[in-house]
Amino acid sequence: MEDEIINRVANSKLVVVDLEDYYPKGPRTVFDIKDWLFHELVLREKDFRDYVNQHDWTQYQDHYVALTCTADAIIPGWAYMLLTMHLEPFAKRIVVGNLEQLETSIYQEIIQNLETESYVDQMLIIKGCAHKPVPANAYVMLSQKLKPLAKSIMYGEACSSVPLYKRK
Repeated sequence: MEDEIINRVANSKLVVVDLEDYYPKGPRTVFDIKDWLFHELVLREKDFRDYVNQHDWTQYQDHYVALTCTADAIIPGWAYMLLTMHLEPFAKRIVVGNLEQLETSIYQEIIQNLETESYVDQMLIIKGCAHKPVPANAYVMLSQKLKPLAKSIMYGEACSSVPLYKRK
């Protein structure tokens, strides 16, 4: 008599939440303004506005854009605002910062709008080991959103998860 292999994970009541499932498509672009500065140190308003007016903004159609300056320069707030005015008709999202801050901003909106009814009183496992650049902050935000709803929350894979929370 052969022993039947039983997939206990598939038969369990665990509900898997995978943030990769919500990863929006579209290129991520870092827009570094250091080359638009005088000697990569000083923002000259007239020169900066000339660069802005001559730049082809259509190339950022459906991009997620992180505005930054990698030079050691003081950039006035209006400069990022001016760039945003030109990017806004084309880009899906614009932030000041790096790619991780951009991804965090994207996921913040996704998690705020996440439909959570199906997670009420469930044993949840938040899937880890992402192949896409899901930021650590997204897992923190998701944990905060799900804790009041879930019976329990674990992290990882069903075969090797780490318990995080269990309702008393």
